[in-house]
Amino acid sequence: MSLKDKINEEIKSAMKSGDKLRLETIRSIRALILEFEKSGLNKELTHEEELKMISSSVKKRKDAIEQFTNAGRTDLAQKEEAELAILMEFMPKQMSEAEVIEIVKKIAGDLGVSGKQDFGKLMPVVIKELKGKADGKIIKSIVENVLGAN
Repeated sequence: MSLKDKINEEIKSAMKSGDKLRLETIRSIRALILEFEKSGLNKELTHEEELKMISSSVKKRKDAIEQFTNAGRTDLAQKEEAELAILMEFMPKQMSEAEVIEIVKKIAGDLGVSGKQDFGKLMPVVIKELKGKADGKIIKSIVENVLGAN
């Protein structure tokens, strides 16, 4: 089942259950997909592009949560957290920090990188390997730690 089909099913389910927040959040994903389709590129939406769209929405929600929390608007932060939880249902399971560290160390060993000067060599390979499976900020800090420890 494609993401588009899954979203349409989730919209129906949210409408039947009367869950307005879920409905609104899922409709926002559908709007992103429709916008892409109408962009005139005449190409089918790939799985990577679907993940990229949802990742972008996840990142926006995380930023909004941080800003609302800093501004003392816990009500809005809670709404964003609820939307974030809904969006995460459409993302692949995120890897734990321990799993990311293990993969970064393996890739660093395979590439033969050892110091902070090799950050530019290691980071793109790790990002490509872990795309959509771990947060970019976490990956960056782990890569820096692994290179700093060597």
